[in-house]
Amino acid sequence: MSEEKEIARRRRQRKTLFGYRWIVKNIPFFLFLSALAVVYIYNGHFADNTVRNINKLNRELKELQYEYKTLKSEVMFRSKQSELAKAVQPLGLKELTVPPAVLVDTAVLAR
Repeated sequence: MSEEKEIARRRRQRKTLFGYRWIVKNIPFFLFLSALAVVYIYNGHFADNTVRNINKLNRELKELQYEYKTLKSEVMFRSKQSELAKAVQPLGLKELTVPPAVLVDTAVLAR
């Protein structure tokens, strides 16, 4: 008989433990847990979006670096003396074959 009383007592404890009053009393805690879950989910989505943006910007940066290096090498190639001479030849300009003449101001030398 004592076993049956013990079982009955445990059932009553369970009913009082998860009863209506206990649930009503802990509603603020449940709301707090729900808010934490929402914040946790938001934080995960925000982190994913941030990582996506960083990857996108890294790809764009690499593309711009490649473009910069290509343009720089092209400018260096075109600014070589031989390439410059080829570029201005249609305009009638030629490379000097003799060194330029130096003009000296005699008035400056007389002082």
